[in-house]
Amino acid sequence: MSFLKSLLKDTALYGLTSIVGRFLNYLLVPVYTKVMPAVSGEYGVVTNMYAYTALILAVLTFGMETTFFRFANKAEENPRDVYSTALLTVGGLSLLFLTLVLTFLTPISQSLGYGAHPEYIAIMAIIVAIDAFACIPFSYLRYQQKAKKFCTLKMVNILVNIGLNIFVFLDCPRIYQSHPELISWFYNPEYLAGYVFAINLITSVITLFLLMKEWMPFGQFHTSSGQSLPFRYVWDRQLFRRMFKYSYPVLILSIAGILNQTMDKIIYPFLVPGAEGVRQLGIYGAAAKIAMIMAMFTQAFRYAYEPIIFNKSKDKDDTVKSNILGMKYFIIFTLLGFLCVIAWLDIFKVLLIRNQDYWEGLVVVPIVMAAEIMMGIYFNLSFWYKLIDKTLWGALFSVIGCLVLLTVNVIFVPRYGFIACAWAGFCGYATCMLLSYFVGQKKNPIPYDLKSIGSYVLLAAALFVSMTQIPDVGIWTIIIKTAHVIFFLAFLCLKDFPFWRLLKRH
Repeated sequence: MSFLKSLLKDTALYGLTSIVGRFLNYLLVPVYTKVMPAVSGEYGVVTNMYAYTALILAVLTFGMETTFFRFANKAEENPRDVYSTALLTVGGLSLLFLTLVLTFLTPISQSLGYGAHPEYIAIMAIIVAIDAFACIPFSYLRYQQKAKKFCTLKMVNILVNIGLNIFVFLDCPRIYQSHPELISWFYNPEYLAGYVFAINLITSVITLFLLMKEWMPFGQFHTSSGQSLPFRYVWDRQLFRRMFKYSYPVLILSIAGILNQTMDKIIYPFLVPGAEGVRQLGIYGAAAKIAMIMAMFTQAFRYAYEPIIFNKSKDKDDTVKSNILGMKYFIIFTLLGFLCVIAWLDIFKVLLIRNQDYWEGLVVVPIVMAAEIMMGIYFNLSFWYKLIDKTLWGALFSVIGCLVLLTVNVIFVPRYGFIACAWAGFCGYATCMLLSYFVGQKKNPIPYDLKSIGSYVLLAAALFVSMTQIPDVGIWTIIIKTAHVIFFLAFLCLKDFPFWRLLKRH
């Protein structure tokens, strides 16, 4: 159970940072929805721009995060040269991207519908170039299992971002009314979305500076075994070719995965044109923020799980056992998170989305959360092809899922609006998950505990349906729904594993 203890410890640390960070970021949603009314479409602009950013970030990182873990843990490879080659690859791509965007800024801005604000595109291009490069040093921290430093840097980024947002959107309007001469040199009360991007740029620069020890030459490179080597930038052409062969399918997989998450937000203004499309996109984006609570655990689990699994890849039996345990615990706790959000949705909507104009979008929350759970399962299933260097399978599954999502969006969004976006994501991830499972069981079978997992899924589904049938009777509604969550917890403890006993034994 040392695997379980290590996984729990790192997931708890990554998860605490992710949960606290996401929660603090969620505190910005009521700020944004207050200062950016739904009818203005400003929050729709923010949602649209960050969807593009997520997609471009996946392209620029080039699958090198996963590739770094795989090659750094190969006995025949030099992990220091692997890290250096990954840094130079991503850094070079980021610099090329930034140069091209700034060179052709005007036509790009006009084609994306931001001709009046080309600076939005320029700022976001700089942000995504910095963040892409920073992904590799952050992966290096995970490779060393330095979860504390990783989480500390992430929290600094989040706290600076939140502090600047509070200053700009809450303090500056008051100062501007009483003493405009103090801040008129940088503050324009009509700019709104532009400040969101400018603040992100400041936090990205600060984070890159704090990571200097991990990417500056002439420092030390520390292997996962604790060995310390002088670090220098080395471009190994033969190593790059081997890494490229592994990474380009991962890149396709990443792009398709990000498209599954962001395509609806990118194409929505084209499917529902005009101000109404931007307004609906803002409502959908705000409501989906609540559903992203599920993404907190998925991301935390991935940060902890990925380096551990690759580190165990030399022992096939140990890897299989870890996959079985990891899948089971992931599903159990994401289902628990799903039920908690549904039970306390009335609280979340008041805390996170104070403007009731956005509440019509809350219907998408359970659908998007279910899609996030399937995305996490798909990630867990992906190790069968990553560990045998057959990443083309992942690219194929993700592309098919992406095509399903695109088809559902194009056909149904013009008729049903943003609810179709949520179902499109559900269908896309369901397709990826099922394809990966059935092909994986033929190519590299893993005996997952389907009977136990199925019992939790069925119970969670029954409790969810029961909660949706409870009439609104004020505080008693929340109490009754909370009792449903407690029932799930009781079932978990009685049927499967009291964690405190397992940890005491080991």
